[in-house]
Amino acid sequence: MARILIAGESWITTTTHAKGVDEFTVHSYAEGVTQLRTALTATGHEVVHLPGHLVPTDFPETPDALAEYDVVVLSDIGANSLQLAPGVFERSVAGADRIATLADWVTAGGALLMIGGYLSFSGWQARGAYAGTRIADVLPVDIAPYDDRVERPAGSVAVVHDPAHPVLSGVDGAWPALLGYNRLTAKADAEVPVTIDGDPLVAVRTEGAGRTAVFTSDCSPHWAPPAFCETWAGYPALFDGLVRWLTAR
Repeated sequence: MARILIAGESWITTTTHAKGVDEFTVHSYAEGVTQLRTALTATGHEVVHLPGHLVPTDFPETPDALAEYDVVVLSDIGANSLQLAPGVFERSVAGADRIATLADWVTAGGALLMIGGYLSFSGWQARGAYAGTRIADVLPVDIAPYDDRVERPAGSVAVVHDPAHPVLSGVDGAWPALLGYNRLTAKADAEVPVTIDGDPLVAVRTEGAGRTAVFTSDCSPHWAPPAFCETWAGYPALFDGLVRWLTAR
């Protein structure tokens, strides 16, 4: 069993209602972590979820704090949320470089998984902002410094190249279609057992004494339809396989 920190996968929506000459604004909070958390806990892992709005204040700042976890997952949370702690952003007080700390922790033996989304890798209008960071150095893929989203509204199906790869243990049969992903380029020393439209979908890499992995599409809607993330038996097997590969070092 692994202890996993999932950072991201939440959002706050602001809606303005205009009714004749009057208007009012309401806010709502939502999470996209449910499917991933359910899959990982069902396969025996312990999951701690750090919502996006708490990442700037609560994401681990030291190797000791990171060492409380076996795997760190970054999912749909941009680099700015890790780098711009309130002291830095609001008071111009130098603080921890949490991206550098995370990268060093991985190289020293930690495990990092990044999952795709509008604020992963480069993402929407490149606002994910991981290109050129220390995180980009340790991942199994190179990140383009521009919007890397690929929308596939008609659906696109993954191609499995190495069904015997340990990450895919227990993943059998056809994969349901996905509705998009982040287009990335595999590093020369990466293993890419699964692609989508010729681009990496699942890629893994050893980094120093640690390991890194990516799943370049979403772990929840909208890119991952319910047929993929809720009813497909391969979904929990895939993420369990990724965690087990990451921690088998």
